[in-house]
Amino acid sequence: NSALDDPINFFTAQEHRLRASDLAARKDGMSEAIQTIKAANVGVENINSLIAQAKSLAQSALSATSTDAITFRSQYNTVMNQISQMAADSGYKGTNLLQSAELTIEFASEAGKSTLNLTGFGDTSTTFNINGLDTEMAALGSAWISGTTIDATEIQNSIDNLETARGELRVRSKTLSSSLSIITAREEFTGQMINTLGDGASKLTEADMNEEGANMLMLQTRQ
Repeated sequence: NSALDDPINFFTAQEHRLRASDLAARKDGMSEAIQTIKAANVGVENINSLIAQAKSLAQSALSATSTDAITFRSQYNTVMNQISQMAADSGYKGTNLLQSAELTIEFASEAGKSTLNLTGFGDTSTTFNINGLDTEMAALGSAWISGTTIDATEIQNSIDNLETARGELRVRSKTLSSSLSIITAREEFTGQMINTLGDGASKLTEADMNEEGANMLMLQTRQ
């Protein structure tokens, strides 16, 4: 049907379609935000694995000879550097929540626009710092050995810092999971609303096929 058939229904249907179009744009933004959070979460999971590996090397160094401890320290430093590099690689389309990036997700509602704001873990655009790990990243294993003497206290400090970092990562991971749940729910809701608006617009403007068929039959009969 056109505006000539029923102006009120026609323009109401147009409003439904325009809102559905706005929601579709918001839904695309939500989909991208979900991928950004997933990228950060993949980074967190694998950094957790590297922290466990670094902790194992530090524990091995506690009971090793000086020569072996030097080897363990070198391996430890390599793992710790990989943590920084992995964090730097955990972004999506230029947004990295393991650094200082900020992400704003826009939701559309009848009242206007609502948002969810996420802030990255790091303190700069290139640094991944969390409680415990930042201290360890700065020193690595340099204080473990002095000459030929193993400093068990310093090695234990490294182990404690890594354990603190793992606890902090668990908290950060829960934050990511909570945000992901919210956005996923809003994305699903938005998709359902788009379908509802589309159905509503169609019902307001679609021609009655029974009526149109009857009209056609009447015309054929007249002919």
